Amino acid sequence: MQKSVYIDGIGHPIIIARRKGTRSLRLSIKNDGTVRVTVPYGVPEFVAKKFVTDKREWIAKHLKPQTVVRANTHIGKNHQLIIQNGTGTRPSSRVSDTEIRVTLPAGMLEKSPEAQKTIKRACEKALLQEAERLLPQRLETISKQKNVPYKSCTVKKLKSRWGACDNHKNISLNSYLIQLDWALIDYVICHELAHTEHHHHQPSFWEFVERLNPNYKSLRKELKSKPTDIIVS
Repeated sequence: MQKSVYIDGIGHPIIIARRKGTRSLRLSIKNDGTVRVTVPYGVPEFVAKKFVTDKREWIAKHLKPQTVVRANTHIGKNHQLIIQNGTGTRPSSRVSDTEIRVTLPAGMLEKSPEAQKTIKRACEKALLQEAERLLPQRLETISKQKNVPYKSCTVKKLKSRWGACDNHKNISLNSYLIQLDWALIDYVICHELAHTEHHHHQPSFWEFVERLNPNYKSLRKELKSKPTDIIVS
């Protein structure tokens, strides 16, 4: 059983999760900035809140700055974010081929945690939609150009990697990739195609990458500055 609460002085949602077998309170931070406290059954909620409040300095130290996605932001290759007010009591969203339309209840600020959660989920849906349409085509084109075959392609949201390739030549590409310049996307694709021949990062692998993409060193350096997250300018 879990419950989402807000605590003064911490600008992120707190999840209080009760778990069987848990003997002590434990604190963790998820990638989306949610602070999670795991609580044994029988411990009152106010004790959990005080535990979190006492850990405010630790939370502030370990929390990554959260990106605020605002109205009129260009998302991915084709989408525009539109934020409007509505008559409902909860935020909602709708994604088309070119628009991400988020409707917020009257009085809810776009920077509020609840609004940002809805906005970011809608943006991720749009990015996945674009990535599923464009990235496999790009992979297929480069595979044929370079004469490096692969077995299959899957596009999905990955937390820390731009792509992956297993021992059976199945390639996965991160949906966040679609936000990057095509030169960076092509580098990631060449990187994963190289893994169909070399399942490591030894010198022979990088020699193969260079054969596929001679400018890989500068592109690799640039890619390190890009987050696997929604990118706003």
